[in-house]
Amino acid sequence: MWRAYIAGWSLYGVIVGFVLQADTLDGGVRWLDLLQGVYSTIPAAALLALVWPLTGRLEARAVRGFALVGIHACAALCFAVGSHLLTLAMLGAVTRSIQWHAWPFMYSLMSYALVAGIFHTVRAGMAAQQQALAAQQARTLLVASELSALRNKLNPHFLFNTLHSIIALTQRNPAAAETALFQFSDMLRYVLDTERSGSDRVTLDAELGFVRDYLELEQLRLGERLHVEWDLDEDAGDHPLPALSLQPLVENSIKHAFNPHSRPGILQIRTRRDATSGALTMTVRDTGPGADPTAVAASNGLGLRTVERRLQLDYGSRAALRVQCAPGAGFSVAVTIPAARQESYA
Repeated sequence: MWRAYIAGWSLYGVIVGFVLQADTLDGGVRWLDLLQGVYSTIPAAALLALVWPLTGRLEARAVRGFALVGIHACAALCFAVGSHLLTLAMLGAVTRSIQWHAWPFMYSLMSYALVAGIFHTVRAGMAAQQQALAAQQARTLLVASELSALRNKLNPHFLFNTLHSIIALTQRNPAAAETALFQFSDMLRYVLDTERSGSDRVTLDAELGFVRDYLELEQLRLGERLHVEWDLDEDAGDHPLPALSLQPLVENSIKHAFNPHSRPGILQIRTRRDATSGALTMTVRDTGPGADPTAVAASNGLGLRTVERRLQLDYGSRAALRVQCAPGAGFSVAVTIPAARQESYA
């Protein structure tokens, strides 16, 4: 700001210097008059610089209305008299009549009003910028806290459901339950590692490995009733995504398409990365009984709603969760996650 202030006054001084010799410019520029024009603006520029701390004090004390106008009016008069006398003294013209300098005196008042207005405008802009930054930081903290709350909801949800499956398995096949516990320990390590890292970002390959462990555990319980078909984009394995983005979609199908029924079914897991936009789409589809779309929209289920909310907070409108279902036609969930810059992920 001060560079612009000095540059503005310097330019103004040059203009004054040219005005002083306007009638004789045809004979060439008189550099002494030009220098005198610049020199004559120094008192005003120096005194008006003091308006900056004055506006700061007035803003800090929230002075408004007539009090603000009155203070500036007094300061403007002091500036006009002070700069007028300083300029005369510097130019060696103190003895000239005061009537001769009436117009410069009035001009000084207008200069003060202009500079004071600019300084108040600059301070208002700075305050607005600081408020916007504070609001943005508050929104960031709010989003971070909500994301943390969502993760804290999702992790116990996953742990409870998985432990429930293992408990059910112990009653029928203790040996398989023991294997499931070892499988579960690997899954738990995945969850804890994302918590310790301070970031819930993982690669698609890491999330797929977690889902495979989860499906192997469910396979011990469901046996031949569960058939999994994988259709994976091998080039999309390094795509970053929030941890536990795919597993809740798979768990939703296990819960609704396989748990309540004894007949076998197919679970299809598909990943594709768009070659143009770099966006990743993960689709989980089952051949279960399906559902009424209206009932799905009104459902209070935690898994899908939590995934959708996390995507909204992380990516806004760039991400999407789409559900396709109908009674007797199975259930399909597709999640699209936009491309992101390359970072280090768990």
